[in-house]
Amino acid sequence: MKKIGIIGGAGYTAGELLRLLINHPEAQIVFIHSTSNAGRPVCEIHEGLTGDCDLHFSDSYDLNAVDVLFLCQGHGFSRKFWEENERPEGLKVVDLAQDYRDESEGYTYGLPEAKREAIREASLIANPGCFATAIQTALLPLAAAGRLGGEIHVTGITGSTGAGVKPGATTHFSWRTDNLSVYKAFEHQHLAEIRQTLRQLQPGFDAEISFIPVRGDFARGIFAMTYIDTDLSIEEATRIYKDFYAGAAFTHVSDRPVDLKQVVNTNKALISLEKHGSKLLIISAIDNLLKGASGQAVQNFNLICGLPEDCGLRLKPSAF
Repeated sequence: MKKIGIIGGAGYTAGELLRLLINHPEAQIVFIHSTSNAGRPVCEIHEGLTGDCDLHFSDSYDLNAVDVLFLCQGHGFSRKFWEENERPEGLKVVDLAQDYRDESEGYTYGLPEAKREAIREASLIANPGCFATAIQTALLPLAAAGRLGGEIHVTGITGSTGAGVKPGATTHFSWRTDNLSVYKAFEHQHLAEIRQTLRQLQPGFDAEISFIPVRGDFARGIFAMTYIDTDLSIEEATRIYKDFYAGAAFTHVSDRPVDLKQVVNTNKALISLEKHGSKLLIISAIDNLLKGASGQAVQNFNLICGLPEDCGLRLKPSAF
């Protein structure tokens, strides 16, 4: 049984992390830190945990009391946290922010489909971004085969939970519902980690990644549409993808078109392929809060702790 601490316990990703860890057979939650909610029952903030959890938020923490620490605060917080705290010897860390996704300070980038064996040996994990996960799972097999060449085109639609729990002008229900909008076109922060991984798999990769992120009018999930020019036939491409993901715990290549409802509330990444003339279209779908954040964080927790990769993560989507 691994003892768990969580820093930044009030947000969406922390809520999903708690939902998973409360039911995880090898996890015991020792503290859930939230200065603004200290003393309050966790289920007052994460109401979906009512009846499942009698834990309270704390404004203090003892890093020596836990085996694994999850950092669930906003981007930039993690570096500040380690400036103010000393990491005890042997403490493993899974950081859900973007601070160490460049693999600085000894962190390993936590995308199991690309770095499973390195993650198993690591103590410090930088959990990937949600869009980065969806787009990389669409491209990893081609990079590993050295088949990425010209410009990569991606349009990705994300649910409103990707913007976090704090309300804003573009997250209000009245603005977001029945609406679509583009943001951070060609400049999304996840592009850096995507390029980093692709270059590790295919040295010399320097093609442009033209990415258009879209705010969707749904709560959770990412649906990414990626296309490239290639001389691969659909049969050759399908073989490359199925061979690459043959041992993956949660990423699957479908022979049928995939849709968002197949992955929402699961840790799956589903992929389908189509060939149109010279263009290969890769559709990838994930739940942004699970495979794109907290589910992948637990997947990494399992790997660094020597547990089965899918432990506590066999979640089922809704039938409708």
